[in-house]
Amino acid sequence: SKMAIKVILVLVCSRGQHTLLKAMNPLFPNGLILINVSFREGNSPDHHQNITYNQLLRSVCRCANALKLLGVKKGDRVAIYLPMIPELVYTMLACARIGAVHSIVFAGFSSESLCERIMDAQCNILVTAGNIKCFIKLEVWICVFFYTDCMTPWDESCDIWWDDLMDGVSDECEPEWMDSEDPLFILYTSGSTGKPKGVLHTVTGYMLYTSLTFKYVFDYHHDDVYWCTADIGWITGHSYITYGPLANGATSVLFEGVPVYPHVGRLWEIIEKYGVSKFYTAPTAIRLLMKYGREPLQRYDLSSLRVLGTVGEPINPEAWLWYYEVVGQQRCPVIDTFWQTETVKHLQLSKPIMNKTCPFFGVQPAVLNEHGEELEGEAEGYLVFRKPWPGIMRGVYGNQERFESTYFRKFPGFYVTGDGCRRDKDGYYWITGRIDDMLNVSGHLLSTAEVEAALTEHPSVAEAAVVSRPHAVKGECLYCFVTLKDHKEFNRTLMDELKRKVREKIGPIATPDFIQNAPGLPKTRSGKIMRRVLRQIARNEKDLGDLSTLADPKVVEVLFSQRCEAAA
Repeated sequence: SKMAIKVILVLVCSRGQHTLLKAMNPLFPNGLILINVSFREGNSPDHHQNITYNQLLRSVCRCANALKLLGVKKGDRVAIYLPMIPELVYTMLACARIGAVHSIVFAGFSSESLCERIMDAQCNILVTAGNIKCFIKLEVWICVFFYTDCMTPWDESCDIWWDDLMDGVSDECEPEWMDSEDPLFILYTSGSTGKPKGVLHTVTGYMLYTSLTFKYVFDYHHDDVYWCTADIGWITGHSYITYGPLANGATSVLFEGVPVYPHVGRLWEIIEKYGVSKFYTAPTAIRLLMKYGREPLQRYDLSSLRVLGTVGEPINPEAWLWYYEVVGQQRCPVIDTFWQTETVKHLQLSKPIMNKTCPFFGVQPAVLNEHGEELEGEAEGYLVFRKPWPGIMRGVYGNQERFESTYFRKFPGFYVTGDGCRRDKDGYYWITGRIDDMLNVSGHLLSTAEVEAALTEHPSVAEAAVVSRPHAVKGECLYCFVTLKDHKEFNRTLMDELKRKVREKIGPIATPDFIQNAPGLPKTRSGKIMRRVLRQIARNEKDLGDLSTLADPKVVEVLFSQRCEAAA
């Protein structure tokens, strides 16, 4: 257990036994024994292990008792920084069972990003698997290490191995009784100001809506095998790998690995092996696999598939058609879901036609213009919602002012999604993407301000501006403009240093694809950077429209002449 491993976990519950889910649900007091098997399969197809729901319950209870031995109690925050292994599920459910608030940090984030989230949530326990001590060493913290392949400085006063912690601990744990509005977890999402927001969700509303949306969005039946390829470090994984499927007693797959290892047909191999009927993935993964063509799919039997889903970013026409025609063999509807960390509930549920969506139960969308005026009929503008639902966020942890200003102040009386949409003549909604300074890279929402802050930490950089550029696989990638300080040279060494700076500050997912030298940036007379112009430069769109507000229009010509054609 002290060596790094990559795993797939399949939780299996046979037909008619979904009511026995009480065995694992932290809200129920009585555990019932399940005999159903599940499968834990390593990143190598040769490695596998059977698991049952009852084993899951016992593991969760052991972890819950161990946390209590460390002094964790109801309301305490526990940070979790683990790869996609069963211990991640055990720990989050153990927190829920004893009333602690879990704060899971995506394992692809840097140690500095982890530190920022731990500090903001005021966690006193960290369950981890890597070398992160240099950033987070505080006397009040206890680090529980599942495994590590790094030479981590060890402190006997506060560090402990997972195996040592679990040794001899009881596998029975009475759950803590919770109020409906008690907090369940905090999950951080990027903010346009650069500082991540701690989205707070509560017990009953979140559980209710993940259960409801899982059942009806994917048309779940008890003979289905469901697979969501997301990471639990994101809200999709929280909701549609852990809580939603388990609340329905679902047979589901937890996969840790990459889609093209050990071969490019890995996903199709897993679908055939377990008879997956409901498959939920990101457009990024679809675009990645498209380039290998049809041949890898034709080696496997995909006839078990009945519903295909997408999540995380808008899906482009080419990817949608390939997913529908090649993967689904023109018989599986494609459910393109739009929702947020903040909302849990699927705000839009698509018909089996590309990107064309209608509201889910209880959702009341509206389209507003810049002045907050509601638009009727065919229209394009800000996507907002009139009324809340039980599964919506309860706040930004520790910052009520930010909660109100981010989501409600721009258009009083409406929840502001931060996305734009177009409503067609038939009343369907087409999501057009983020309308603030955010980027969606491979389904991961990144703040331009956060990336810019990392770039400007370099001693050679005076100013930076970051925009999106279309990418064949990622959907969007980062195109960075950097203005250097006097007498500093723009060269390959500097670009490598800047990319490394962003990776260290935020994580590998934020690594810039393009870095352009920008002697000046297009600004209004009041000093505001015109990002619209920068996006058009990044995309080589020459029709720039009205530039009358620019303080120095000549800057645009210079930037066009020096734009990047190839990735940095």
